Amino acid sequence: MTRVIPFLARPKDEELHLWQAELSKTFAGTAAIKPFSALSDEERERADVAIVANPLVSELEQLPGLVWVHSLWAGVEKMTAELPVDGPKIVRMTDPKMASTMAEAVLAWTLYLHRDMPVYASRQREKVWKMQELVHPEDRKVCVLGLGALGQKAALRLKDNGFDVSGWSRSLKTIEGVETFSGAEGLKEAVSQADIVVVLVPLTDETRGLLNADTLAAFKAGARLINFARGPIIEDEALLAKLDEGHIAHAVLDVFATEPLPQDNRYWEHPSVTVLPHITAPTTIRTASRIVFENIARYIADGTIPKTVDRKRGY
Repeated sequence: MTRVIPFLARPKDEELHLWQAELSKTFAGTAAIKPFSALSDEERERADVAIVANPLVSELEQLPGLVWVHSLWAGVEKMTAELPVDGPKIVRMTDPKMASTMAEAVLAWTLYLHRDMPVYASRQREKVWKMQELVHPEDRKVCVLGLGALGQKAALRLKDNGFDVSGWSRSLKTIEGVETFSGAEGLKEAVSQADIVVVLVPLTDETRGLLNADTLAAFKAGARLINFARGPIIEDEALLAKLDEGHIAHAVLDVFATEPLPQDNRYWEHPSVTVLPHITAPTTIRTASRIVFENIARYIADGTIPKTVDRKRGY
């Protein structure tokens, strides 16, 4: 009998049919990948592992034998918030290519701010011919908030390109050539020294609203901000206030509390904000499908479950 693996995803995702096709091709000869709606009662009863993309809890509850789920996304905050703690174990997507892609994006948009691209774009609109004073990378301090796999890769990429790099994490990390901070006081100290702050922390109960009015006030006057993590890590009104004051010179935002970003959101037209449509480190369907296959094939062979999410920490 062919093993059936449920594929559960939130409706109305335009890419779901592409995922379904790639997963089916990758698992060919090992298992059949079926959307929840196509499962028989027996297949629902027998399922012990599922592939998920922001699944509906109501569907997961109809798979009583589920031991673990493999998320197609690195971010699993929605699932950790919705699923009971004693529910199936959660494995998040860990794609080595994603770390490289994110590091590339961090470098690209750091350079965008470092070389004053927003200033020159504004001057072009105003037909102003004026040069900014050049600052060398070693004289520009960049602080990476979040030193997990993505953050460490990004910090080292910045360092390799000559920037003065620091980093902050909940618990102290050691990275050669990178000054590191930790804890609440360490956060304020880290951002107070930085010319550019890059946000890469996961969204958890502890990091929700991490950059609030108090934290943003600790930023160095004229600092720039990049958020490539999750929207709710920043309190929007507090950030807008600091942008309006000029205390924060510019923000590059790729993630938002509501996505797509509503048309009436102030970020769209704010002169000190660059809006990106959540594009800095997208999951690649082909490579991610292969990772899911290898993890589930190992589980089928010997019962090994990859590293799972710590439900207390949220990642």
